[in-house]
Amino acid sequence: MREILDLDRFPIDQPGTPAYDALVARCQSELAADGMFSLDGLMHSHVAQQVADDTAEDMATAAFHHSREHNIYFEPEIKGLAADHPALRRFKTSNHTLCGDQVAHTAVTTAYEFPPLRRFIADVMGKSELHLMGDDLARLNVMSYGEQDGLNWHFDRSEFTVTLLLQAPDQGGEFEYRTGLRSQQNPNYDGVAKLVEGRDKQVKRIALTPGTLNVFRGVNTPHRVTPVVGDRRRVIAVLCYYEQPGVRFTPEEQLGFYGRQG
Repeated sequence: MREILDLDRFPIDQPGTPAYDALVARCQSELAADGMFSLDGLMHSHVAQQVADDTAEDMATAAFHHSREHNIYFEPEIKGLAADHPALRRFKTSNHTLCGDQVAHTAVTTAYEFPPLRRFIADVMGKSELHLMGDDLARLNVMSYGEQDGLNWHFDRSEFTVTLLLQAPDQGGEFEYRTGLRSQQNPNYDGVAKLVEGRDKQVKRIALTPGTLNVFRGVNTPHRVTPVVGDRRRVIAVLCYYEQPGVRFTPEEQLGFYGRQG
């Protein structure tokens, strides 16, 4: 695994050691402050690029082009909110997606299935354990964004999202997010409207480097990726872990996200 992941800088395979405990504590502190933490260069950059290169042909010929218009909630309506409320402003998201069964031969799948990685994430997130997803399509996706694509403002449905950047574009493709915008007790619709209208001055932006693992608590923190500029695409892997074993998408969800069932 050391040829894929930098386990010297990030000793995620050494639980119970001072170095491991210090890394967990550092990531928990970042998570509390920003709703996210990153391991910059966990995957060796040349390995990340190799995965992007190895999947480029399939991305061009066999990927599912997912395109939809949506509001920040991914819901057609919100109970108690007028249909013309600015918080429900609609925009477009599109990308090209390879499913888990299409990237099973790559190093990113080896990393996804590495037990110490999910053990480490569980420890940072305060979970007793995490499991691989039981869905061959949804467990691991590699997504590509070019100038005609975009990931627009949204809240995540799951508590947290794990990504691994494989290739950065020459320009654009930066991750924008807004912490503390809403809570379970306060949906803050006016604040959401301010965000989607471009008037929120507390939006933060980071530019991830290839090989960076990012764990983001996006259920109450809206986020998006800025438009890519140029021919070089943004390629990122999404790794899905759950507290319950055997989680699968419904056939309808598989069709909606991937255009097929598996």
